[in-house]
Amino acid sequence: MRTIAFGYKDLTDGEGGPEHDDKADGSKLANIELSGLTLVAIAGIKDIIREEVPGAVVTCAHAGVRVRMVTGDNKITAIAIAKECGIIENEEEEQQECVCMEGPEFNEYVGSLVHKKTRERILVMGADVANETIGNLDAMKKVRNNLKVLARSRPNDKYIMVAGLRQLGDIVAVTGDGTNDAPALKKADVGFAMKTGT
Repeated sequence: MRTIAFGYKDLTDGEGGPEHDDKADGSKLANIELSGLTLVAIAGIKDIIREEVPGAVVTCAHAGVRVRMVTGDNKITAIAIAKECGIIENEEEEQQECVCMEGPEFNEYVGSLVHKKTRERILVMGADVANETIGNLDAMKKVRNNLKVLARSRPNDKYIMVAGLRQLGDIVAVTGDGTNDAPALKKADVGFAMKTGT
């Protein structure tokens, strides 16, 4: 949950300019505690999990489908959402190695995506699909078996995740609602582009 504070201050004539919108003397606002604002409320803002999601995660598990959450959210938020959805079941599971990772950490751990022959890191994902390979396949196997949440992920991290799972012989389906999901959607065996996103 993110929070936002609401406050007010009665302005005197001319304070902050004739329309009270002149930021020139607003330097006091840099030290919000000293600005004379009165706190009115603190609101919590949270994306609500759709009620059918936890059941869908259970159905997938019973069908032999492993659900992973790959998100741009920070790790704390991602773990909280994963618990609500039933992707992570308890605190002990959360603490296990490679269960919850951040994109840059994951990228380094699996050795990124490299050229098969030169072993140089590939910067443009999908440009030379025939020569893409995971840098450290043993690490990718560990990720494949343990990872449930990938937080702070970037488009390349999503792509590397899909490429690595496919290289290990998995059939991969990806859902996405943004243009940044396009490379991973294209790389997957099945890509579900969400109609409600960008």
